[in-house]
Amino acid sequence: QETKEQNPSRTMEEGKRGGHPKGSSSNGGKCYSIIAAQNCEQLAKEICDSYPDRFSFFRTEWGKFPDGTDNIQIGGFHPRNMISGQNVLFLASFHNNDATLSQFQVMIVLLQSFIESLTIVLPFSPVGTMDRVLSEGRVATANTYGYMFSSLPNCGKPSRLMIYDVHTLQNRFFLHGNTVASLHTAVPLLLQRLKSGSGEKSKRSKGSDRVTYTIAFPDEGAAKRFSMYFENWDIIICGKTRTEDDGRKVVIHTGKAEGRNVVIVDDLVQSGGTLYECALSLKAKGAKSVSAYVTHAVFPNESWRRFVKGGDRACFEKFWVTDSIPSTINALRLYGGTIFEILPLKQLILHDLDNYVTGDVNDYPDLGVRSSNCVCL
Repeated sequence: QETKEQNPSRTMEEGKRGGHPKGSSSNGGKCYSIIAAQNCEQLAKEICDSYPDRFSFFRTEWGKFPDGTDNIQIGGFHPRNMISGQNVLFLASFHNNDATLSQFQVMIVLLQSFIESLTIVLPFSPVGTMDRVLSEGRVATANTYGYMFSSLPNCGKPSRLMIYDVHTLQNRFFLHGNTVASLHTAVPLLLQRLKSGSGEKSKRSKGSDRVTYTIAFPDEGAAKRFSMYFENWDIIICGKTRTEDDGRKVVIHTGKAEGRNVVIVDDLVQSGGTLYECALSLKAKGAKSVSAYVTHAVFPNESWRRFVKGGDRACFEKFWVTDSIPSTINALRLYGGTIFEILPLKQLILHDLDNYVTGDVNDYPDLGVRSSNCVCL
């Protein structure tokens, strides 16, 4: 039985083309060596298959010793070192504390291995909602994760941390020094999806033979976050109000739902209670149909099952999500119904990798979210 004192090396599935030298590819894009969390290996392979002249994937062995501690062999170091001196793209997935600690250890080793740069793609920040303390002794995990990222070694320049639709924008200011946040949105995926396939368009587009959509936000917070991306769309803003029995229910504050095909937009979904109540209010006011979009499908305890056909919250015509949380998406692919549709992040990540600031969401190139390319469940 292997012990910690023995060499933990494993046979690696190295990059098919032996890695690329530091610099740019033939089309001008920067070249990267990819290291990926276990949940992100499929994305890494798809990126390399699509752009073999820019990316090489080196598979990491995420093993454990018998006592449960990490036994990790990072790809690309054997039989010869093909990581040092390279731009490294680390695809991260913080789906539980164990996986998170393992990935931080790998990032530390990479930054101590004389790499040229480190770009961390963490599509979903699971601590984005835990950013404040209302009573002494509570741990604001968004702050502690910020300390951990900021304490990573320096390879001569700050590491770049790419995050999509983080729940609270001030999370970026928890980072300092050695890691800098690069905040992005996945809304372009939804916009292109709504305008694709069967000819859907925004409310104010010309022509009367196409489906029109109205965008709804479940609360003022979502409206402040996302309304800027829907300037040419009709908007509905909902919110919770107190009832006579001292309860709370979601009502429409502004906008008209009657006869409209409505899409509720938010950054993430947990149990989905607010989205469900919002949909009921919209339908009660005469909405023709109600669909939903969230960037991050958290769905703890398989709460997505309540939204599939036959579930007690099966009220949506379509429920669009991205693949930012691989563990949830894998479950949806296996057991989801016909309501969920997955919008892949791959093309958006590659675009944002080269474009540091989110521009006009209507000017993005084709992100591959036509109806024929999305995964319908």
